Amino acid sequence: MKTAVQEQIRSPRAWFESNNRGIRAFVDWDDSEDSRNRPPLADVCALFLRFDLRVDKVESFGGVDAFTFDDLQVDLATLHRVAAAAEAGFNGKWQVDGFAQLVTAAGIGWRETVLVRAMCRFLAQARWGYSEKYVVEALSRAPEFVRAIMALFRARFDPAGQGGFTDEAEFVAELVEEATSLDDDRIRRSLQALVLAIVRTNWFQIAEDGQPKPYLAFKIDSSSLFDPGPVVPFREIFVHSDDVEGVHLRSGAVARGGLRWSDRPEDFRTEVLGLMKTQAVKNAPIVPMGAKGAFVVRRAGIAPVAAYETFIRALLDVTDNIVAGRVIHPDRVVCADGDDPYLVVAADKGTARFSDVANGIAAEYGFWLGDAFASGGSAGYDHKAMGITARGAWVAVERHFAEAGMDMSQPFTVAGIGDMSGDVFGNGMLLSRNIRLIAAFDHRHIFIDPSPNTTVSLAERERLAALPASSWDDYNRTRISLGGGVFRRSAKSVSMSPEARAALGLDADNLTPDELIQAILRAPVDLLWNGGIGTYVRSERESDVDAQDPVNDRVRVTAAELRAKVVGEGGNLGFTERARIDFALRGGRINGDFIDNAAGVATSDLEVNLKVAIGEMPGRDHLLATLTDDVAGRVLDGSRHSILAISLAAAQASYLLERHIHLIGNLEVEGGIDPLVAGLPTVTELGRRRELGQGLTRPEIAILVAQSKNLVSQELLASTVVDDDAFNGRLLAYFPPAVVDAVPAGIENHPLRREIIATAIADELVNRVGPGTIYRLQERLGVSTADVALAYETVRRVLDLDAVWDECLASAATEEARIDQLTEVRELVEHLTSWLLRAQNGARPAPDAFAARIERLMRATKVTALGA
Repeated sequence: MKTAVQEQIRSPRAWFESNNRGIRAFVDWDDSEDSRNRPPLADVCALFLRFDLRVDKVESFGGVDAFTFDDLQVDLATLHRVAAAAEAGFNGKWQVDGFAQLVTAAGIGWRETVLVRAMCRFLAQARWGYSEKYVVEALSRAPEFVRAIMALFRARFDPAGQGGFTDEAEFVAELVEEATSLDDDRIRRSLQALVLAIVRTNWFQIAEDGQPKPYLAFKIDSSSLFDPGPVVPFREIFVHSDDVEGVHLRSGAVARGGLRWSDRPEDFRTEVLGLMKTQAVKNAPIVPMGAKGAFVVRRAGIAPVAAYETFIRALLDVTDNIVAGRVIHPDRVVCADGDDPYLVVAADKGTARFSDVANGIAAEYGFWLGDAFASGGSAGYDHKAMGITARGAWVAVERHFAEAGMDMSQPFTVAGIGDMSGDVFGNGMLLSRNIRLIAAFDHRHIFIDPSPNTTVSLAERERLAALPASSWDDYNRTRISLGGGVFRRSAKSVSMSPEARAALGLDADNLTPDELIQAILRAPVDLLWNGGIGTYVRSERESDVDAQDPVNDRVRVTAAELRAKVVGEGGNLGFTERARIDFALRGGRINGDFIDNAAGVATSDLEVNLKVAIGEMPGRDHLLATLTDDVAGRVLDGSRHSILAISLAAAQASYLLERHIHLIGNLEVEGGIDPLVAGLPTVTELGRRRELGQGLTRPEIAILVAQSKNLVSQELLASTVVDDDAFNGRLLAYFPPAVVDAVPAGIENHPLRREIIATAIADELVNRVGPGTIYRLQERLGVSTADVALAYETVRRVLDLDAVWDECLASAATEEARIDQLTEVRELVEHLTSWLLRAQNGARPAPDAFAARIERLMRATKVTALGA
């Protein structure tokens, strides 16, 4: 709120006059405190130059400066537009940059110029490959096209318009065809496709001060872009302002994922695309699907939390609300898509403490999800306190060790990426008393402990983890074994002791910090634990450019150089997908980040669904807090089941190769998945594996498992089977018993009821019968996924399959014998499911006949724990 004194201070004003001698601009700098408020003369001249107006002479008359320009022929209307644009620039309403040339060249106002700039900024993030200077020059040569694009945008989205835009679209198409060069053609087609791909915008919304909002948002149907690229989101929202830019990508209509503060201003969308792709497969056993977002701070001095607030507001500006059970579209937003009220975000890199900020904005907007909008806030689950992401990744490590016959009850060596202040690294390095952490690094320091005492080092790691903030530099040097130390990454070189050389398998006496980090990544250890940020391992078949992480190009190694036996991927994108496959082909044990670190995401999703079910009942927060251990247990069980499914398929990888090849084809045709982009083998590579008698690796099987679950879930949602009474129990089993008892109506009427049931069925079905079995039954018997699900449910109940499965898992057998037992159970389930499908001869049992069929089969069949 302005004070009375501030109200009396006039803002800088600009106006032009034109006569026979040329053009003159007048700027009244107001009667504010003193002349120090005026920008330097050089800056003012540079500002006019951006409008393509070159200052020839400057004269001062009190508080008014007169700028005379070279003799230019500019019409009066253009001068008015330049005056308004310059005045808005002086008053901080927009950043006058190279696009300002369009005010004079194309005859558009400053707000329309901002609109064009936003479109071009998005297309730059979409990798169209042109510099801003080149684009401005191309558009300046095509003023009619620029005005036509603006007219098409207004026709589509001005809430005061008539809604039709055929004439405008046809005129733009004509002007696209008139382009005389390949680059001009591509620039025009990209802008044309973008305007037609946008389905919502907040451009016409009005802020509380009665002025247009100082930021804008485009909601985009990504598949309609001129060059959508290999990874195509379901929808994305691009946010642009002088202070912040960002993008939020979704893989489906009901999707959620973290928002991060990115340090990649030139290609943050590329960063988010990779993360969204990972999130999409990570969320396969979770409700809802995967999403990801990132923002960058564009103006110096803007606090990240302020930029985050703008980003959140822009996202909500173009998102539907639900009021009294009805979907309500946002004010002054033309919605060219259907109802779309589901928007859920979460914390990520740089935004760990911003959840309450986001929830406060959601409350301000009256958003229907309340504080379920941003999970992990003060009334949510603190992932770091729970250590849930690290615990989920440790489940993967435990299975790797067990299957390799490695005893975790004995000391084992670890090299790591991260430090004890980090959620994933820090919590992970406290999960065993037998960890011998010989080396680790983060963005500041390198830690070496060649021969650690497990008890002493664990106590020191616990001390560092308990500090409000810590780095390896806080490690007590007296607790480090002989020859170790802590070294700054900024050091010129690091002298290597004989003990450090032995622990890391080195010959060199001196290394640069970058070389030492590479040595840590190559260390001969039992476990490489990634709890950091960045892509550190690529394939020999890839270049550093393929890793899409230029910050770490100097320290990256290839998978062939790794000497660790097991990799635990608590962090995202530590390996390229090809690197994982190469490591696995060489005998290394690895799954993938989307498998190992899925527990954190699963916790957030369960929190959101719990809050939606519970609503605002008295004592809600206390109830949620009492469920912390229950939630963690459910999430970790989910991780165990998914990782076990990978192990079961990997144990028969060569035998199942043909089935997996058929499944890859089905996923490509029915799921729209590009095998190359997804990280699956090419036809040539599959042929080579067939000749060598090799099957898919664990990372490839992990992708098959996850993508199969996604496709099965989609197919179930498209059917009526999720509404069948046979699966009511899946909905109740998803929620803790205390919630089922407290809010039965909230569960019964849950807005994601169908999604929860479909995901639960798909998750269990693929885990129990394996990826490829469902499609095999469909091919052989001509049945649908829904038919398979009902037949499986019958077999599950008749066999009391849950008890049989749990008995195998609890047995004292070796891990190899346990895998064999579960494989026999899986084959029995497949056989009986196939028999049932053949017996019903394409006729799905009526819902009221399902229970009778179960009872009849249970009377007629006697089933022992491991045979029938």
